[in-house]
Amino acid sequence: MAPHSLGSGTISFGLVSIPVKLYTAASSGGVSFNLLHAKCGSRIKQQTFCPACNEVVERSALVKGYEFQKDQYVRFTDEELKSLEGEASKVIDIAEFVPLASVDPIFFEKTYYLGPDKGGEKPYRLLADAMAKSDKVALATFVMRGKESLVLVRPAQDGLMLHTMYFADEVRDFGEIEKGKSVKLREGELGLAERLIGELSHDAFKPEQYQDAYRSRVLDLASSKVEGKEITAAAPEAQRAQVIDLMDALKQSLAKRAGTAPAQPAAKTAAPMIKKPPVKAPRRAASPDRKAQAGRK
Repeated sequence: MAPHSLGSGTISFGLVSIPVKLYTAASSGGVSFNLLHAKCGSRIKQQTFCPACNEVVERSALVKGYEFQKDQYVRFTDEELKSLEGEASKVIDIAEFVPLASVDPIFFEKTYYLGPDKGGEKPYRLLADAMAKSDKVALATFVMRGKESLVLVRPAQDGLMLHTMYFADEVRDFGEIEKGKSVKLREGELGLAERLIGELSHDAFKPEQYQDAYRSRVLDLASSKVEGKEITAAAPEAQRAQVIDLMDALKQSLAKRAGTAPAQPAAKTAAPMIKKPPVKAPRRAASPDRKAQAGRK
């Protein structure tokens, strides 16, 4: 199925204008549920209720309010909010070019694909190739759905991608979060951790290796329910033991990566093998055939 364009725009690159089309790059694959009445199985309808008037309110009777103090609001009409929207423009106005490594991923919000619109093939190709060669990305402003957005345009997969971004005042400060700086690491722990990172490292990220196992289990269970199969709930997974000795945990992790079995589990598996022969011995002694053969000899 051919991708559906969300709209069109123009990248402004100096005096160069590049007509482009915007496409959705990704969508959530989560499983959505509807709320049903347990008694009859009917889908419920959500209503807007006013506790002060003790009545259900129709959408036509609702207005938007901004809370400036606790339980105190100023009202806005749709017309007032419409007048405050950014100027209707489809121009993606590039302000500057920066290295991608200088942009923290925390600012990324949503991703779109950009494709050339009619007549924009050559300047699109020129910008994509020039940005790829210079190893730079573009920061621009763009009005989307009436809201001015900060966006990043970058060369990727032989084309251009657009990421909407958070503004600086929308990103929360990480400085007030405790980061364990007062903890003292034991000698050798950092080296073992670096070795373990090296053992688990690969040259590239391969997203196809990762699947949403929870979604698959939900859909499989839903299919079984639709087919009327008997459903047996799986036993809960055993919780992982809490790591007490960090150094020991690092050493055991490296040992497993190297293919050597830890000493403690090996001892546990050996014990049952010693106990098995005595269990079978009484059955062999009580066999009448064996007694008769012994008498003939």
